[in-house]
This record gives sequence, C-alpha cells and structure tokens, in this order.
Amino acid sequence: MKLGINTEIALTYMVSRRKQTIVAALGVTFGISMFIFMNSLITGTNEWSEEIMLSSTPHIRLYNDNKMNDADMLNKYEGSKTINLISNPQLVQSNNNITNPDAVMKQLQQQNEITAMSKQVSSNVIYSNSNAQENGNVFGVNIREQDKMFDITSTLISGNIQALINNPNGIIIGIGLSKKLNLNKGDYITLATANGSTKRLEIVGVFKTTIKGVDNTKSYVNIPVVQQLLQKDRSYITDIYINIKNYNKTEAIAQHIAKQTGYTTETWQSTNEQSIAGKKIRDIIANSVVITILIVAGFGIYNILNMVIYEKIKEIAILKATGFQGADVVSIFIRQALFIGILGALAGLLFGWLISLAVSKMYIGLGNVTYLPMAFKTTHYIQGALFGIVTAFFAGYIPAVKASKVDPVQIIRG
Repeated sequence: MKLGINTEIALTYMVSRRKQTIVAALGVTFGISMFIFMNSLITGTNEWSEEIMLSSTPHIRLYNDNKMNDADMLNKYEGSKTINLISNPQLVQSNNNITNPDAVMKQLQQQNEITAMSKQVSSNVIYSNSNAQENGNVFGVNIREQDKMFDITSTLISGNIQALINNPNGIIIGIGLSKKLNLNKGDYITLATANGSTKRLEIVGVFKTTIKGVDNTKSYVNIPVVQQLLQKDRSYITDIYINIKNYNKTEAIAQHIAKQTGYTTETWQSTNEQSIAGKKIRDIIANSVVITILIVAGFGIYNILNMVIYEKIKEIAILKATGFQGADVVSIFIRQALFIGILGALAGLLFGWLISLAVSKMYIGLGNVTYLPMAFKTTHYIQGALFGIVTAFFAGYIPAVKASKVDPVQIIRG
C-alpha cells in the first residue's frame, strides 16, 4: 500500500532517531501500563470490598424507626387558627415492629426491581456454655430467604441450612463464637435476653465469614425462637431485608418503598458510608498517579519532537521552499507523535495486562482473600489506549505548530 508523502516523511524522521522514538514510546507504554494496572487493582479491591459489605448487609433495610412526638394531633384538633408547638418532645412508645409483614412483602413483590426479600426479628443476647459467656446478636430468619440473599451456604464450615429448617430449636453460630465457647456442631448453647428469657438450642451449623465482628457475635435461628425470647407473638417482625437488581441504584427505590409502606428505609450505602468514602479516596489517588505518569510521558514526546525540529530545521525549510504548506508540516509532526502514541499504547496494553495478570497470582492468604483482587475490565484498556493517543497528539501539536512557522528564506540564508 502506497503511503502519503507526509506519512513517509514522518516515518523517516522516526527511523532516523530510533533511540529517541523508542524512549518516547516507552514513556507512553509505561503510562498506559500503570493506568491499566492501577485501575485493575483499585477496581478489584473496590469490588471485593463491596462483596464483603453485601455478604451481610441487604441492599435496602425496611424497619419501623422510633418517632418523636409532633404537633400533628394538635393541628388536626385546633385547625389552622393556632400555631401549635411541643416543648421538649419525647420518643413515642412503640414496639418497633412491622404490622402485617406478609402483606407488606406481598405488596413489594409487585415491583420488578426487587429480586429477593427476607423478614426477620433480632435481639441482643448473652451466649453461654457453663461459666463461659459472650455478648452477641441472634437473628430469627427464614434461612432459605437469607441464603438466597447472602449465600450463607458458602460460608458454612459444618452443617447445612436444611438442618436448621428441620430443627425448630436449632442454631447456626459463627466460628469465633464457636471457639470462644468451645462449642461445635451437635453441642448445646444457652441464649439469654435482658428481659430474663432463656433458650437452650442445639448447634446445627457453624459459619465463617472472616469478618471478626460477625463471626464472634452473630447467629441464625428460626423466627419463632427470637419471638419467644422477646416474649412476642408470632406476627412480631422488626425488619424486612430487600435486594434489588442494581444495588448501585438503591436511593430512588428506597424512597419509593418508604413512601409506599410508611416505614423507614436504610440503604447499604448509608450503612457503610466509611467504606464508600475509602473507595472514593482510593479512586482519587489512583487517577492522580496515572494522570501524572501520562503527563510526564507527554512531556517526553514533546521534548523529543522539539529536538527533531531543531535538528531538521534546514530540511523543514527545504520542504517549505519546495511547496509544502504550513499545514503539511503540522501534519508530518502530528503523525509522528501519533505513531509514537499508537506504538506505546499497543505495548502498554500488553504490558498492563501481563502485570495485572502476574499480580493477580500473588498469594495473600488472609481472611477470605486468597489472592490479590484484580479486575480485568475492557473499558480500562479502551480508556488507557485513548488517553495514551490523546496525550501523544497534544504533545506533538505544539512543536508541530512551531515547525510550521519556520521561514525557509531566513533558514537557508543562515
């Protein structure tokens, strides 16, 4: 295929200064490699962090929150003739339960965005085995619904969820609690609440999430067990956990559910604000490092093209004297910059993938992290290539414009 004259000249300049061309391309290669690696690492870490958060936190929690006394009743009685105020308002006494939770869930099932729901009732308890005691929280749940939402089965190191379904007085405890009380599957554990209720239950399973706060305190039982501990009737439910199709779009759906049911909603983002803040900080740090690297690579291309223009100044003057226009000269040097950018981008994509792949094999072996979490996203590679090429273009544009303004008469005369 025959190349245009501008392209041939650009390639000739590149070949005549191979070392400088390679150095400039390596700058782009390094920048894009680091862009891909940093984004793969940060995205992988963020996805792992979200997975951990959502392993025990629902996308949306529906509950009956405490409410303060307000002037609503007075306003209805007095009308608009007076302004009614309450001094030193107090919390309204409430059982904090959801009235007719089955009807509420049936109503919510009509929304296409919702993928899973689970009702539950929880209580603070003291776990004990002989003289050993530990504080914690017991969750009365429909274990099948909870398993669908949080994949409890994958965390079980002994027993299974069917054993809890079959045993009305069964309990599944965390590995931390198991070790502290020296209890295993088949043993019995006693639960006591602040109101003096106690319950002796058989351990039918032990789970391990690697989250210390969960493994040391949490347990699952059937809903009636907690209702009995709290001395409540069978309709007493405190929470409904809800999962939706896109867990990043919880705010609007949560507001709609709250308006529809009249209860309070809490999203997983508001529950884990500290972790989400950490995610944003990691993103800012990674992007700052990558942009700095690409800018440095751009200055490398700029300096090399400036040197080429200085050394080829007479040849440029001759080109203009033989009929080349300023636009042709700009085209030559921009093409040279783009060639360098494309070569560097292709090499950067390859090396970025290889580095990310190698790091993903790095063994960690702590908690539930076996290997360093890495994400391989096509968008990272597309963005990296575009950033590299765009950086090369602008790095070549300024010296290209400078070269186009060369006066051939003055240069040839010396």
